[in-house]
Amino acid sequence: MTHVETRWPTMGCEAGVWLTGPRPREELLAVAATVRATVQDAARRLTRFDAGSELCRLNADPRPAVPASPVVRRFALAARWAGEVTDGLVDATRLDALEHAGYAASFTGRRPVALAGALRDAPARRPAAAHPDRAYAALQVGADGTVRRPPGVRLDSGGLGKGLAADLAAALVPEGVRYAIAIGGDLAVGGAARQPLAVRRAGGTGIAHTFEVPPGGVATSGVHARLWRRPGGDPAHHLIDPGSGRPAWTGLVAVTAVAEDAVAAEVLAKAALLAGPLAARRRLRARGGVLQHEDGRVEVLCPAPVVRVPRRAAA
Repeated sequence: MTHVETRWPTMGCEAGVWLTGPRPREELLAVAATVRATVQDAARRLTRFDAGSELCRLNADPRPAVPASPVVRRFALAARWAGEVTDGLVDATRLDALEHAGYAASFTGRRPVALAGALRDAPARRPAAAHPDRAYAALQVGADGTVRRPPGVRLDSGGLGKGLAADLAAALVPEGVRYAIAIGGDLAVGGAARQPLAVRRAGGTGIAHTFEVPPGGVATSGVHARLWRRPGGDPAHHLIDPGSGRPAWTGLVAVTAVAEDAVAAEVLAKAALLAGPLAARRRLRARGGVLQHEDGRVEVLCPAPVVRVPRRAAA
């Protein structure tokens, strides 16, 4: 068996690909290079920190329908789906609120403030809620290859972009090769019945939990990686409560979710964190996951057992 791995910075975080299989090393290195090129192409198209990126051009375009590449069209569909399946909790159209909170420039090179101090000074905890206009519902992809949305609606790629890039790259891995493709907290895995995964502690060192995951996607959404203080001293982070337009403080600092692919895992993890502990347990019940609470507790949720009902014998 041959094993190759490579890591590189992208999308404001570290990405990596790990490949293992009965293939020549040169072949796996070529696959790794293709994976990296795919991720980098998605990163260039979906960044909101480069005015020349395709996403920024879409956001600035006054037309209701804008020609778009397959990557951006797929992102737009993922953004609408995320809003629909989370009843508005994961809303990629709330870019204005995110920038107003202080996340208008890349966090690359910035050191996040200490989590403990931010939690001490954060406002009262409460679950997030949907924004009443639900602008994500207007996102469409036309048969002519355009992205359609009301002019003025701007999109933030965020974790959705990372999950999408991981899924696009995973589709290029040959059958029979075990792989893990990580982009920050978003992970696409496959090629083996189950693979071990370690979940890091939010805002600290060490491992919160280690478990095995099936092929598909895993994502961790947390407040600690992009955490800052506003000019008045109030703590802020990048997970916005769509209803209030402010950073969400729900009692959870990180959530890890398992799903059928990386985009679905990203959406599930973020929705669970925004919903707060009680609703998060319900959201993660089917496939399991990990909740990290503000007080340091780590809550492991096991997947619901599969109940098989025996078929009745034919009369």
